[in-house]
Amino acid sequence: MLDCSSLERIIPDQLADEGTTGVATLGLHLQRYEFAARNLTSGTLLDMACGVGYGTSYLVSACPQILWATGVDLDKDAIDYASARYPNERIQWIAADATAFRPHGSTDKPGFDNIVSLETIEHLPRPEPFFRHLVDMLLPGGILVASVPTTPSMDGNPHHLTDFTERSFRGMAHGLPLQEIAAFEQEQPFSATQVLTGTEKRLSRDHRGLLSFYWQHPGKLVSRAFSTVRYGFVNRYSTIAWRRDG
Repeated sequence: MLDCSSLERIIPDQLADEGTTGVATLGLHLQRYEFAARNLTSGTLLDMACGVGYGTSYLVSACPQILWATGVDLDKDAIDYASARYPNERIQWIAADATAFRPHGSTDKPGFDNIVSLETIEHLPRPEPFFRHLVDMLLPGGILVASVPTTPSMDGNPHHLTDFTERSFRGMAHGLPLQEIAAFEQEQPFSATQVLTGTEKRLSRDHRGLLSFYWQHPGKLVSRAFSTVRYGFVNRYSTIAWRRDG
């Protein structure tokens, strides 16, 4: 069953208006999909880790050049919801592990003209192999759009297994046949008081959880302090569009 209270599950029809992690977060996600739509090319689309499908549906509606789209998510309940909530003859929905997914179950190297994977890579302890996997599925001349938080997020979200900076995110494309064509940066202020008191809705860790996390990972406390001094109480996100060379 879908858990709309989870920080990791955005269901537009069920979000509360208040708090940083509710409608405000949905707005940020939609802006990323709008950025993706402005950069996609003609042909096929893979939306990897599509969640409940609202973004995939938006891309297909906003981009008539997308002839066929595939939405993939590990959570079968999310895929069932997407299929029922966003039916479209140009979209197929597949429940599959993102790290092992191949088009049509093939072990060859078929591909997509466009791949979108937003707020996915930070969920992996070793994101580089997954990023290369996405590039491997991208056809020459195709567009890859991905996003990550670029301020610390592992402390506030136990589902996040890697922290990124803008530099480390871009660094994943080094040595790969990719050319950056556009970038989109976002900022999301948050209330430190609500985080520490546990009153921020859908937050995964209260102050006790944060203290325990920092005790076990003191380097992350240093990263959080540095980020706070530099940016204040703000979450930052980076979305980048790359074109694969021929």
